[in-house]
Amino acid sequence: MSGGDESDTLLGSLERQRATFAWKCGGLDAAGLQARVGASTMTLGGLLKHLSLVEADYFSGRLGGGSPGEPWVGVDWDADPDWEWRTAADDSPEELYTLWQTTVSRSRVLVTEALATGAGVDQLGRRVFPDGRSPSLRRILIDLIEEYARHVGHADLLRESVDGLVGEDPPL
Repeated sequence: MSGGDESDTLLGSLERQRATFAWKCGGLDAAGLQARVGASTMTLGGLLKHLSLVEADYFSGRLGGGSPGEPWVGVDWDADPDWEWRTAADDSPEELYTLWQTTVSRSRVLVTEALATGAGVDQLGRRVFPDGRSPSLRRILIDLIEEYARHVGHADLLRESVDGLVGEDPPL
């Protein structure tokens, strides 16, 4: 692994978190994706759908300034703020894996396009918040790294409860 610049370092860290998360969720059937630990209602299927939403919100929305797309735009988030967690149980493993993989692919394209402008990680996203501020690409990447890191820990516990798979790094 080379040193790289700041954007290479941030993207490398995000990709490592994504790869670890994919490894923790990979190859499971519906029962595996719906398994729970203790009193928590969190599942690996819910994590797949939740992280798909986070990817779409941060990269399509905050960075690109657009809509996160389907299935997110038709949801009444005020009435059902945990929609992605709740409805993951209704989705097949193939639907959950495809949703996450498609969203991650779209996110990669949006980041590549943003970096191609030459503005680097200091560039501001197109979404403007009510206070007039926009997040930088740096902030967006760090937020995603933190989100994945937190949920990779959850995924580790959930996957271990399903079939004993433990560890930190997938074979890359």
